[in-house]
Amino acid sequence: MAASEKGELFTILETNAETDKDTASNTESFPLNLSADVKWLEIPFRKRVEEEDEYENELRGEQAAAAAASGNRDGGCSILLGADSDFKYEDLDDSYSGSGCTETTANDSDIDFSDLEEELSDLRGPIGECDEDCTSKSFWGEPDQPISIEEFTASTGPRHALGDKADSRDYFRLLFPDTLLEHIVEQTNNYALYRQRKSGKLDPHWRPTDLREMQAYIGLNILMGINQLPDYGMYWATDIFIGNAGFKKTMTARRFEKLNQNIHLCDRDQEPARGQPEYDGLYKIRPLLDVVQKTMWEAYGANRCLTVDEGAIAVKGRFSATQYMPSKPIKKGLKVWMLCDSKSGYCHRANIYVGKSNEDSGIVGYRVVTSLVRGLEGKHHHVFLDSFFTSVPLVHKLLELGLYMCGTTQQNRKGFPDALKLKNVGKLAQGEFFQCQHGNILATVMRDTKVISCLSSNAAPGIVGISQGKQKDGTIYGVPRPLPLLLYQENMRGVDLCDQLRECYLVGRPCKKWWRYFLWFYLNICIVNAFIILRESRKGNPPPGFSGKQFTQRHFRIRLAQLLIGDYQGTRGVERASRKRHSDSPVEYGHRLERMSERSRRCRNCTNRGLRHESVFGCKICNVHLCRGGCFAEFHK
Repeated sequence: MAASEKGELFTILETNAETDKDTASNTESFPLNLSADVKWLEIPFRKRVEEEDEYENELRGEQAAAAAASGNRDGGCSILLGADSDFKYEDLDDSYSGSGCTETTANDSDIDFSDLEEELSDLRGPIGECDEDCTSKSFWGEPDQPISIEEFTASTGPRHALGDKADSRDYFRLLFPDTLLEHIVEQTNNYALYRQRKSGKLDPHWRPTDLREMQAYIGLNILMGINQLPDYGMYWATDIFIGNAGFKKTMTARRFEKLNQNIHLCDRDQEPARGQPEYDGLYKIRPLLDVVQKTMWEAYGANRCLTVDEGAIAVKGRFSATQYMPSKPIKKGLKVWMLCDSKSGYCHRANIYVGKSNEDSGIVGYRVVTSLVRGLEGKHHHVFLDSFFTSVPLVHKLLELGLYMCGTTQQNRKGFPDALKLKNVGKLAQGEFFQCQHGNILATVMRDTKVISCLSSNAAPGIVGISQGKQKDGTIYGVPRPLPLLLYQENMRGVDLCDQLRECYLVGRPCKKWWRYFLWFYLNICIVNAFIILRESRKGNPPPGFSGKQFTQRHFRIRLAQLLIGDYQGTRGVERASRKRHSDSPVEYGHRLERMSERSRRCRNCTNRGLRHESVFGCKICNVHLCRGGCFAEFHK
């Protein structure tokens, strides 16, 4: 039943929850990823009484609806006026379906992230402007025009030729190939020699690694994210309730520590110095970025609905690029810009935040988004953004690229209509909203629990859904929401979903090197993406090692780690013989108890025994703190 009053900007429609069940059950009639249980209706736009009387408003609404019905082309959305003034939303595009779709700390790191501003140097061109001046009063008009949405044409989903016999490791290799692991092996061996040359001392406990050992090392790190302990030395503890027999069988604690010390991605001898023309602030992880960014993009065709948002990497330490992000579960961390699928959470791109810019957030957001969507031009994807990115120039630029978008925005952004600013609309009641339109671009301001401003190019004006709200006393009530905000609510979750999958079982441990956080971040993203590809490729037919009830990310990670480790067993006998051979002359090989630092740290030997003691003394060759009592001799025994 419709109830309207003269002078209202829109008509609030009340619906019975039991009506239109057949319509609600037909998910194909709902645009994008909009849930079928959302009641949505069409509301005619009405001008203010001061401007025109009610009769002229109704006449204009009928003319606009008739023009929308006759002028719509190529899958556009139109507003249809029925004979009995009953409104309905008609989606002429058959491709719409549910299936389509932080504070800076002190700089104590070994890199100044302000130098990474050149990472976006190729985007420093002039910001695209609208054909008309979006700040002029004539730019925005009444929300009574039909919008045109082209048919989505891209191929979507997993892209691979793996058969039914493929296992978890095969899907992981799509994102993290063995060629990348071989490169890590080569550079790890080179860096171990580099450290020994730089220190002028040989490391008697180091021997070159190989591909099999590096795979086992990665597998152990994956298992550490599932079976989490405070210190990685505890996995090799002699306590039967703490120590892990599988870890002890795979490699010794000392070997694992040596791999931790020396793992590397680049050739340090060839690293350009700061100030040189070829200097690259991301040189230490450039080989990883070159491979992973390409495989992530090629392994999965982007679906219709995508999300752009910031992601956070939790860190322990002081890095110049650490940001405070109050809206994220991780309040402080390293920031990355992510492009993810709105439904599955698959991460297509993750660009590293490159430092503070003097430009306002609207310009930075414009360049970040245009960089992330590169390669999607002309395929008519729908991109959902938050208020940091959204601006009128960005909406116009994406339309030029053949992309639609929807996102919340800030009212002080360039081009936002003055008519929708709070000083002009006044105090809004809950559910009340105003809209302005320019072609496909629709601006909306609405009050729910707070005032929300939105810009969109993929939603028709005047269409409203009734969503449920609950008061403190438990009373349920309906709140009308315009279509842009309904679409935003349903699809602005891709990055959050990816973060949830990634944060469940973190890979890697806290460290002092900034680039290692990005190494573990991209490795973890590859695991999440591989799981999504496997789940969508096999669906009800899981690979060996799974059952129907175990087709989860946790079981995928366990299976992947087991396959990476395989039957690998480190040469424990060689290490023990080497340790025994050198124990008689510790002075010759540099092993001696000496003061390590002014600050005490945990004794490694006591930690291995499940005790907690701290000491300023230790062995510099082994790079461990040890108590002055019998811990030194017992550790080197």
